[in-house]
Amino acid sequence: QVQLVESGGGSVQPGGSLRLSCAASGGIFSINAMGWYRQALGKERELVARITSGDSTNYGDSVKGRFTISRDNAKNTAYLQMNSLKPEDTAVYYCNVDSGEDDYWGQGNQVTVSS
Repeated sequence: QVQLVESGGGSVQPGGSLRLSCAASGGIFSINAMGWYRQALGKERELVARITSGDSTNYGDSVKGRFTISRDNAKNTAYLQMNSLKPEDTAVYYCNVDSGEDDYWGQGNQVTVSS
């Protein structure tokens, strides 16, 4: 059974930094891409960042230049470094794994940016 274990998140003041991680295990033989989506209250889920097995990346427009995604293929783990956080980054962040056959989602981590 596929499991995604997320860590990181929490509360931070504007301008601060946080790091998210997502480790995939169990039943995934290959991973095309890993990434994060986020959903703020009253809004639709949106792409934050995504990285493929070949290390190609793409970012949501609102986080470009502030967030950096990376991955450790040997550990099936992805990382999201979030810098210069803004109040509008407040949301639940969901890890996503695309195996090519299925999409898997983590349980979500709350990120709150507030003074």
